[in-house]
Amino acid sequence: MANDTFTNPGEHIDQTSFSDALSERYLAYALSTITSRSLPDVRDGLKPVHRRLLFAMRQLKLDPGQGFKKSARVVGDVMGKFHPHGDAAIYDAMVRLAQEFAMRYRLVDGQGNFGNIDGDNAAAMRYTEARMTEVARLLLDGIDEDSVDFRPTYDGESEEPVLLPAGFPNLLANGAQGIAVGMATSIPPHNVIELADASLHLIKHPNASIDTLMQFVKGPDFPTGGLLVEPADSIRDAYATGRGGFRVRARWEIEKEKGGGWQIVVTEIPYQVQKSRLIERLAEMLNAKKLSVLADIRDESAEDLRIVLEPKSRRLEPEIVMESLFKLSDLETRVPLNLNVLDATGRPSVMDLRGALNAWLAHRQVVLQRRAHFRLGKIAHRLEVLEGYLIVYLNLDEVIAIIRESEHPRDALIARFDLTEIQANAILDMRLRSLRRLEEMALRTERDNLVAEQADLQSLLADEDQQWKKISTEIREMKDIFAKQDNRRTTLADVPEIDYDPTEILVEREPITIICSAKGWLRAMKGHQELDSEFKFKEGDGPGLVLHAETTDKILLFADNGRFYTLAGDRLPRGRGFGEPISLLTDLPADIEIITLLRGVPGKMLVAASTGHGLIVDTQSAIAQTRSGKQILNLPGDARAVACCMVDGDMVASVGVNRKLLTFPISELPEMTRGRGVILQRFKDGGLADVTVYHSDKGLSWQAGGGRTRTETDMSNWIAKRAGAGKLPPTGFPRPAKFT
Repeated sequence: MANDTFTNPGEHIDQTSFSDALSERYLAYALSTITSRSLPDVRDGLKPVHRRLLFAMRQLKLDPGQGFKKSARVVGDVMGKFHPHGDAAIYDAMVRLAQEFAMRYRLVDGQGNFGNIDGDNAAAMRYTEARMTEVARLLLDGIDEDSVDFRPTYDGESEEPVLLPAGFPNLLANGAQGIAVGMATSIPPHNVIELADASLHLIKHPNASIDTLMQFVKGPDFPTGGLLVEPADSIRDAYATGRGGFRVRARWEIEKEKGGGWQIVVTEIPYQVQKSRLIERLAEMLNAKKLSVLADIRDESAEDLRIVLEPKSRRLEPEIVMESLFKLSDLETRVPLNLNVLDATGRPSVMDLRGALNAWLAHRQVVLQRRAHFRLGKIAHRLEVLEGYLIVYLNLDEVIAIIRESEHPRDALIARFDLTEIQANAILDMRLRSLRRLEEMALRTERDNLVAEQADLQSLLADEDQQWKKISTEIREMKDIFAKQDNRRTTLADVPEIDYDPTEILVEREPITIICSAKGWLRAMKGHQELDSEFKFKEGDGPGLVLHAETTDKILLFADNGRFYTLAGDRLPRGRGFGEPISLLTDLPADIEIITLLRGVPGKMLVAASTGHGLIVDTQSAIAQTRSGKQILNLPGDARAVACCMVDGDMVASVGVNRKLLTFPISELPEMTRGRGVILQRFKDGGLADVTVYHSDKGLSWQAGGGRTRTETDMSNWIAKRAGAGKLPPTGFPRPAKFT
């Protein structure tokens, strides 16, 4: 075909690239999602769907004191008049506004099944009924008084409010969550009494610091209660930047049982955590033996939440049990703060606490001014009508005559008494019984009252200080509504400092003897056996290392690659067998040997390499959490770690392969968590053979032949500065050179 473009006569087509067209349409979609669906307005804290729900309920006269109506009626009106989306989305939004565990201050009073904290869905909309709450009434108060702008609905048949008058700080009081395109919002709920106090302070001090505002707003206040354990500095940073998070924990208590037993009862769980899912997850971990501190979990909830946790042993401390559960489950969660909202111009921005409160107060000032102007207009109209009525009473007979005899009484009245058209129409619409003398006096009283009110409103509009006094009064009245019945539900608390592993308490403390063969087979025997006993080994294997320990100990294995490997004393191979290879218990390479076995008790260790370098390390720093161990001593090239001993003394003794002995004060060695260390002793050939630590007043001891121990008390001949070459040892020192 010569031309494959079909056009209608007179139709205009713009040529554009596909990428440009796609970008324009995606941008329009993104802006629509941000401004018309996902982000709340900072002034009333509502998204369009929530605003339309409340406005539709008001049109249906579902005030707090009125009867309920079917939720389907409300959803139908919202969908048909204002919100061109599916009924399920509208009903889900309405259900959330009615849930006590989702909203700190409910906007919808529901009757029927509106879901529960277990995560069960609400009943179908044809079964449930709803009406507005007092909070919703406060949000809508004054909407008929030209306090906010209206815009045409999607079909152009009616109008809807752009936002609500918001006599309630809904954004921060109820919070909001939403995900738009390229941005999101997450605002936790707060206590309205605290917000009211902070707002009253901001009216007097608009530039108040975040620290000052935090004297009123302590932190989020969740509908599900719980404990807020976020540090104060972190809370301050979150409020100052508009971004951050809050750690929230379940509230729990201890119930004593007969016989000295006890159990933990959880009465409140963190915000937005489903109880059924929480218990299901805890049960899964219990069955998988990942909760070593629990024996059983039961859900005994009725109207009040009650989760019973039975400890595995009564010897456990309740605080230890809960700290363990907080780390492993949703009994502790982090609620994010991202105060990303639409400002008064409709642009998304992240605000701090002061900015959000000031934006609400500025909106309340605009609402106050618009309501005042609206009322002034009504007063002016009524005064005009009253002036006409008073003319009637002054000229009653003449007015009656004109009405009876004139063909066009309105025009005649206007011409005769210089009335306005509004006054003339009002006179003609008067009832005969209104012509009583008493009625005239009432009209004069009404006129005087309206004139006084008019003067007050004009004075209010002319004086900004008077406006803020009025707003302060409204905030105090709003605060009084909640002060009698609304207390803070979320308690501020500190995290207890617990520095030991709860699993250790579940292990019975028993003495054991740990045996490591020459070929790296490890086993534990019950009790403390004699260290020089003849233990059995596999054929071709022989004795290596022996250590007295306890089942509650962490066992440190120092290898010649400079790494420490950690094993739990209660999990070592037991019985009469030969044990298991260390390579099965840890990720020990095949060509690496174990040099020393040590208990992971508090203290210091001296580690040294064949190059003559060494350092002091804390035993707690050497404990590894993984099978791969923890590198402590860095080794260059082909160097190997050769020695490790506990620091118990004030002097260090080192001996080389060349049998040169050197001793120096231990204060010359640095304490490090990892590194190559410093030179202990220098060598022309060979390297370091062994090191030990001793008390200068007791002397240096070593193992002599025949199982004897020899002690040299006068070591002055070998004392020198660190990094010296050393001297030949005393007569009788072992060959090869070793202290043990």
